[in-house]
Amino acid sequence: MKLTYLLWGAELKTRLHDGELRRALSCCGVSELQVNIRDEYVAAAELWMCTYDAPVDAVVTLRGVEDPDQITALLRPLADRLDGFVVDELTPLRPPRTDSGVRADALARIAVMRIPAGMTRAQWLENWIGDHTQVALDNQASLGYIQNPVLGSITPDGRVDAVVEELFPMAAMSDPHAYWGSGGDDAELERRCTRMLDSIARFGADRDLDVIPTSRYVYSLR
Repeated sequence: MKLTYLLWGAELKTRLHDGELRRALSCCGVSELQVNIRDEYVAAAELWMCTYDAPVDAVVTLRGVEDPDQITALLRPLADRLDGFVVDELTPLRPPRTDSGVRADALARIAVMRIPAGMTRAQWLENWIGDHTQVALDNQASLGYIQNPVLGSITPDGRVDAVVEELFPMAAMSDPHAYWGSGGDDAELERRCTRMLDSIARFGADRDLDVIPTSRYVYSLR
């Protein structure tokens, strides 16, 4: 089972990297801990969005979970607030591997998405997974692309239908050509941007959206 948590709190940069947390999670059967956090490496990122009262500070992903309640009990004291979800995983573009606990040399952009009013889940998934996926791969300089449709909520707060992670070169924090992969060609940049914006509008990802620039750390617990 794969779980994803959105967390808020000033001390998360220290608490989520703590070895005691990893040992406790390993004792619960967790095979992998992924920490995506807004830290000093991505402070200059220009693209972010927020629908919550305050921006999400970290996103924690766990694989190999057997008992979600155990995991929630371990994470809840670390944060001022957390929202947790059971998620599926699709990986159109696998991110480059890193050693356990080493920061990925990339901007890891997290998008928290909701199904727009008037659209069924089936329609939304077809427009997003079925149609938009290839548009995103063709028109961005992505280093990794992971789609996590939400299967159910663990905590009562927050309506979220998917959590997406896309990795880009670090230069993409401030250089649109590095983000879009347009090679310095302004006309190509406009073409790629227009095609993407048209595509995301078809499944409602142009609104009611959170975008969180993060650093990505993956810990192997087995």
